[in-house]
Amino acid sequence: MSEQEPELRWAPIPPAPKRRGRVWLIIGLSVLAVAIVAVLLFLFLPRGAAPEPSPSPSTSSTPTSTPTPSPEPTRTPEITPPPVADPDLETFASLVQPRLDDAVTGLGFLPGMSGQDAVQIIDQLQQDADRLADAVAPSSIASQWSAAVADYASKLVALRTAAENGSSTTDPLNAASTSLKTVRALVGL
Repeated sequence: MSEQEPELRWAPIPPAPKRRGRVWLIIGLSVLAVAIVAVLLFLFLPRGAAPEPSPSPSTSSTPTSTPTPSPEPTRTPEITPPPVADPDLETFASLVQPRLDDAVTGLGFLPGMSGQDAVQIIDQLQQDADRLADAVAPSSIASQWSAAVADYASKLVALRTAAENGSSTTDPLNAASTSLKTVRALVGL
């Protein structure tokens, strides 16, 4: 027995739907957008240059001369910064305490470190020492402060050199710690 095959018939393809509505919608929205832009440009752009005054004839009996400005040299004002107020010791101590506490912590990390890790910590401590040197100390301890911070900074330089060279950092570390204690004692920490 043979199987029955379906009969093939050619049928016309239904016409595609007309899309005139979509086309007109797109055209309408485009025209609306252009109109909005045109209105905004018309409202917000200046229409012309500002009017310039023009001389008008007057009926005065005597002609008046126009005054001409005489050049006068003007001195430029010298700007001097206001004097820096002398902070009291308690305020100054509260300003420098975070850096001094960080220095104690940083020096505490160094005994177990060597090489590049130690150098990075010492670099940070040197930056903090520079900021401490820039701090305006009360006049009662100003000279002692700058000398103590300079001593601490020099001890950090020696410590960094020892860490870079791979030599023992014990003595320079002890010297830096002692110098830091002196700085802290100046502000009562």
